[in-house]
Amino acid sequence: MDVNQAKQEHLLALKVMRLTKPTLFTNMPVTCEDRDLPGNLFGHLMEEDPSTIKGAEALMLGEMLTLPQNFGNIFLGETFSSYISVHNDSNQVVKDILVKADLQTSSQRLNLSASNSAVAELKPECCIDDVIHHEVKEIGTHILVCAVSYTTQYGEKLYFRKFFKFQVLKPLDVKTKFYNAESDLSSVTDEVFLEAQIQNITTSPMFMEKVSLEPSMMYNVTELNIVESGDQGESTFGKMSYLQPMDTRQYLYCLKPKPEFAEKAGVIKGVTVIGKLDIVWKTNLGERGRLQTSQLQRMAPGYGDIRLSLEMIPDTVNLEEPFDIICKITNCSERTMDLVLEMCNTRSIHWCGVSGRQLGKVSPSAFLSLPLKLLSSIQGLQSISGLRLTDTFLKRTYEYDDIAQVCVVCPYMGNES
Repeated sequence: MDVNQAKQEHLLALKVMRLTKPTLFTNMPVTCEDRDLPGNLFGHLMEEDPSTIKGAEALMLGEMLTLPQNFGNIFLGETFSSYISVHNDSNQVVKDILVKADLQTSSQRLNLSASNSAVAELKPECCIDDVIHHEVKEIGTHILVCAVSYTTQYGEKLYFRKFFKFQVLKPLDVKTKFYNAESDLSSVTDEVFLEAQIQNITTSPMFMEKVSLEPSMMYNVTELNIVESGDQGESTFGKMSYLQPMDTRQYLYCLKPKPEFAEKAGVIKGVTVIGKLDIVWKTNLGERGRLQTSQLQRMAPGYGDIRLSLEMIPDTVNLEEPFDIICKITNCSERTMDLVLEMCNTRSIHWCGVSGRQLGKVSPSAFLSLPLKLLSSIQGLQSISGLRLTDTFLKRTYEYDDIAQVCVVCPYMGNES
């Protein structure tokens, strides 16, 4: 803490002290073998040391607690607590004492005083005590401004201030990544996977009490950090959820649009709000910290004027045997389209049915389900391609290749072997 105030004789003395929890006392045990020159001297000294644990004197950890020796570090999300004491050092009775504590940040000034009313009088050798608390929500420079005004017994009004400057550090480094589901049906369900990378950038371990995703009103979230085992789920990070200094941990969440937004999600454009992360941790002797990220935003993938997705497709099909798929065609534009479907055969994929048929008019944001039949003439993992949609109004053709993949197997291989 830095204090800068012009020197002036005052009847009152102001003292400010940060309130933090103590730390466990550690010592450096010194041992030797019995045949060495000191013999058991070091052992006796450690047994007589009141700071060691009886029966385990060789451990560095002791039974005593150490009070803070300095101001220490303050991290974003923690609660800043301070003890303020105004003591009457004079032999006079002081009247109308008003103690005010403000916290100045880079963006605002906060009043932390528990009471804004003045104390009628303060006798010699008496004091006024106050404890202030504030959850730190900004990083950077903070200045605690403590102001004291009072009136002497002769009616003279006096006033002085003290400034205490400290830095608020960032405890965690949070990075997020968005992934679209890679399954063939993801284009229908609009699943989005969020990976949150959380790194402990402090110098002490953290106990991660909670890391959750609060979704926006459009989505439901499923946490993928728990492995189901019996009736109870077990965390993928084990029972002891500690994060050591500079360690990084990945959390995964799956978001699905709510039913009332599911159809609209197919034509969402621009930036969409996913939700925000809520992180709660504890350090040392249980000091609690909490961070909430700002609203996470994701750029919705662009689908062009027409979006073609699959509602149903088999995983495995037989060679040269027809199989069915169901396509979903969504009009993502702001105009009505009159569509014509053309099916072009490829080297391995052959479409069954009439090509060039009319699908009719599709209004903006509307969709239609289209059952199709096809077969494959080549074994292996084959890509479904060759669909063409033409808008007769603008004479514009949209080509769709590599829509999905299907595994083609020969049904006679097992019988012949």
